[in-house]
Amino acid sequence: MAGRTGRKRAAYRKKTQNRFSMFLALLVVAMLSVVVAVSSVRLHQRLQDYQARYDELQEKIEEQKERQAWLEEYEKYTQTKKYAEEVAKEKLGLVYEDEILFKERD
Repeated sequence: MAGRTGRKRAAYRKKTQNRFSMFLALLVVAMLSVVVAVSSVRLHQRLQDYQARYDELQEKIEEQKERQAWLEEYEKYTQTKKYAEEVAKEKLGLVYEDEILFKERD
């Protein structure tokens, strides 16, 4: 009979050890799931931040393209005779010989 009791105790220990092992395995899986979930949330937030930054930079690129087009047009304009005349009149005060200037009194 003593052999049977020992077997029951050994079987009980194995059963307890198996439950404990299963509990530890379940605990490890749960911890890994939590870590993965937290990392996923962080990555999602980072993705949103990067997307907002990308949209902002795309907008700046478009603004700079428009500015570049305006500068190219302005460069063409500065090479015209009309621009040279305007600068001569405004900044240098030059006029054609047959032009009459009227000045306002204060």
